[in-house]
Amino acid sequence: MRDNEERIIGRCIGETSPLALTFISKKTPKVGEYVVLDYGGTKVLGMIETLSGCSTSITEKIYNPETVEKIREIEGEDHYTRGSIKILGDVETLRIPRVPPSPGIEIRIADEDTLKKVFSGGKDELKIGDLITQEGVAVELDVNKMVTRHLAILAMTGAGKSNTVAVITDGILKFKGSVLIFDMHSEYVDAEFDGGTNVIEPHINPLYLSLPEFAKLANIPGDAYVQERYFRMAYGDVRNSVRGGSISNKEFFNSIQEKLDEFLEMEDYKGDKKPIVAVKNKLDDLIERYRNILSLNAPDLVEEIKLSAANVIDLGSVDEDAADVIVSHTLSNLLKKIKRGDLSFPVFVVLEEAHILAPKSRSTLSKYWIGRIAREGRKFGIGLCMVSQRPKSLDPESLSQANNMIILRLIEPTDQRHVQEASESLSEDLLKQLPSLNIGEAIVLGPMTRVPALVKIDEFKGKLLGGDINIVEKWRRLKEEDERELKEQEKEISEFMEY
Repeated sequence: MRDNEERIIGRCIGETSPLALTFISKKTPKVGEYVVLDYGGTKVLGMIETLSGCSTSITEKIYNPETVEKIREIEGEDHYTRGSIKILGDVETLRIPRVPPSPGIEIRIADEDTLKKVFSGGKDELKIGDLITQEGVAVELDVNKMVTRHLAILAMTGAGKSNTVAVITDGILKFKGSVLIFDMHSEYVDAEFDGGTNVIEPHINPLYLSLPEFAKLANIPGDAYVQERYFRMAYGDVRNSVRGGSISNKEFFNSIQEKLDEFLEMEDYKGDKKPIVAVKNKLDDLIERYRNILSLNAPDLVEEIKLSAANVIDLGSVDEDAADVIVSHTLSNLLKKIKRGDLSFPVFVVLEEAHILAPKSRSTLSKYWIGRIAREGRKFGIGLCMVSQRPKSLDPESLSQANNMIILRLIEPTDQRHVQEASESLSEDLLKQLPSLNIGEAIVLGPMTRVPALVKIDEFKGKLLGGDINIVEKWRRLKEEDERELKEQEKEISEFMEY
């Protein structure tokens, strides 16, 4: 009984509704803390969204600091806290009550047992972290709803995105699942996941590239119609003649160049000499820039994906155009193969730097397939996880398809608004918490969690290359190495002189 009384933090005041209420308290609870109210014959869960300190005597109309000091001397700590609570639903079912709480009823801090019922205990759930306000309460995510309803992980640089991806990947591997990570900065290639890391080299077979994919590598813009036509004719003729046969990379590209030379000699194409020569030059540049990723012996990247593993396509050594082509090519094949039944298991796809692959203001090859999978993937077992430190630059249509969000620290107002516009669950009050989050803390929203939560994300136990390097330590180490080498040289010179 005494514990129950100690957990009372205040009472409802003013008008209430089935969705929200205002309260006052002589104690100082925390924003994001969970509370319970007993009314209507049930126990109802709520979340504190705003707080403000108030005083009956010290008001805004007092302009003299000395007057404030004298009032404090007389009244002491005679102040109170005023706040707002969002009703989340009854503890058992999380259904919103049909009636509002009565003004004056008690508000108590939710105990651990109550919160554990809400945030954990499901069969198909992975642990993402613990509540910030109650560290003893684990927060678990419904894996089925996370994958089928898609996920966005958003934060400023250094806030903990890579760690969050690693924790989720490790959690999925405990279910023997398959994760495909497009690793833009080679952060995960040496990661020590429980199920193992399957690093896939970004090699693609030019015979199976679509014309837009090959044209992008050749730097032929979409509005260069004449160049595109001759490139299509040459590439198409050579591809059809060598498919299924044995031919080297050099022979393949030489054959395309020879076909373009034939066009230059043909009377019908004399007037198009300039665009044909431009295509030849761009093909030379393509060979020079992408010789390391184009190979006629390259296997289909989708066939390299393994079950029960973190499959990492290492894009750290390629430029953005090549990354766009590789992601587009892989996603299109993944969707086709899973639809046809050629791939028998679901895949959770992680898109690092999603704002580059699916930008807001321009078209990319990947953007189309990201949108297709966002709309169709849940039917066939493909889930998307879009990771970005620049939400305002991410395509809003793609972002809006991510019903689940893990939002770590975000400071820039335009990023915050862009995220709020894409999420129905992110309230104005929760939005205000984003700048104050510490590294590794996040707001977790969506169908994968029963109620919104402020979470301290677990720390990934395996090795991970993400995070800032220690610049000063690196300088210090280099200086020590230089000094050591200098001493060794001086010693060698001294020994030589003595000899």
